Amino acid sequence: MMSTNAKLLRFGALAAVVGVGLYLGLPRSEAPRARAADPNYFAFVPSMIGTRPDGDVRQATADKLTVNAELAYLFDYYLAGLGEKPLEAIRVEIGRELDRRLSAAPAAQAKRLLDAYLAYKRALVDEERSLPATLDLAQGARQRLEAMQRLRRSYFTEAESEGLFSAGDAYDLDALARLEINADKKLTDAQRRERIAALDARLPQQLRDERDAPTKVLRLEEAVAKARQQGMGDNEIYRIRSAALSPEAAARLADVDIEEADWRHRIAVYLAQRQQLTPGTDPASLQKLRDSIFSADEQKRLAAYE
Repeated sequence: MMSTNAKLLRFGALAAVVGVGLYLGLPRSEAPRARAADPNYFAFVPSMIGTRPDGDVRQATADKLTVNAELAYLFDYYLAGLGEKPLEAIRVEIGRELDRRLSAAPAAQAKRLLDAYLAYKRALVDEERSLPATLDLAQGARQRLEAMQRLRRSYFTEAESEGLFSAGDAYDLDALARLEINADKKLTDAQRRERIAALDARLPQQLRDERDAPTKVLRLEEAVAKARQQGMGDNEIYRIRSAALSPEAAARLADVDIEEADWRHRIAVYLAQRQQLTPGTDPASLQKLRDSIFSADEQKRLAAYE
């Protein structure tokens, strides 16, 4: 499959300790959420094609920035491009985006917070290295979360830290409580279910929706696969996805289907033509075949098929 926008995954404070996907599917963090593509928007890096910069950044007044998780979403949207662009280029592009969205004084406040945010992220790497090793996932997650919260005091005021990180912390604390419940061997199955149900009941609706989103998508794609087996075409599949998600999301998934089908077709053509080459064929001829079907980046993935 061709590369899609992997930057829509959200990583919470526990991700480095627990691993992607442990907390009921797609984890959450101060990272971007999906938005409809703007056809006039030029993607900052190729992996962001089909998205637009996230974070509903606002100003409280003409001279005052609203400091909340949306600002961190915007920062992390661009920081997800590390590896495709250097950090300084990302910092400059975030500054441009802030200038586009905000008036001068709030934009300047946001840029100061961006500098603090980057310094905090760099310091967090060293802080994590100093954490004691543990095989207890819940203990490791709690150590990391507490270290993050301590470190923030060196870079942000209490109000700034509350605005930027409280939503992510609420998610992480809930995930941590679930880890600890599941790891407690003294609990019976009934007690464990009861405590998990109590956590579910306390979840704010937004967190509940985010937690359930991966399962919803999996169920949807199972329904799509079944519909295809029954002979339904692309229009019917679009209607199923549109009803479950949105017309924009259904259109994006349809684009992914087209990319996957094209990739599978080109792999099949390549393998068939490769088999027709005589043993001991000049490597240059094989490379010419690859170049005729795949881009240089796509060729990095061919080893899995050869």
